[in-house]
Amino acid sequence: MIMFPRILSAATQRRLQAHLKKGGLVAYPTESCYGLGCVPTLSKALNQLIHLKKRPQHKGMIVIGHSLEQLQPLLQRPSENIKTMLHEAWPAPKTFLLPAGKKVLPALRGKGRSKLAVRVPAHAGARRLCQVLEMPLVSTSCNRAGKRACKTEREVRRQFGRKVWVVGGLIGKQKTPSQIIDGETGARLR
Repeated sequence: MIMFPRILSAATQRRLQAHLKKGGLVAYPTESCYGLGCVPTLSKALNQLIHLKKRPQHKGMIVIGHSLEQLQPLLQRPSENIKTMLHEAWPAPKTFLLPAGKKVLPALRGKGRSKLAVRVPAHAGARRLCQVLEMPLVSTSCNRAGKRACKTEREVRRQFGRKVWVVGGLIGKQKTPSQIIDGETGARLR
């Protein structure tokens, strides 16, 4: 099955990379719904995403990657125990809060927070998207604040029109959002 028919060509991959690097937004399937994302290091893109979703600015966001190594530049250096735990846990619908790197934008962490929520998703297509784009992506549910998360490409287009680049595909079978676990204490927060 082709997970992302729109990004199979190298030309389309380059266009999507350029779109994101200019601060554009992308919607893509994840384990339980479509995710709405952008480049996590671009404040312009994060602000646009927050505005489009009508999301409270104090909330942090999740960043996904195809591997821990891809997420590493956004984090403080994790201990060997934490690295081992993450390699054993991922890929999975499990998001871990880990100490954020010094340059991580406050809009990404959340107001007054020092940790960043990161995940290597169980959804093979979402992992592959990060791999072919050669970048991690913000991954927040694709919906306006207070509305139901989009489950299909059609719902994304109905809610956001041409404001986001939609990468079509099927969502996973997960019924609930990913778990959120404090990577240092093991406490489950969601």
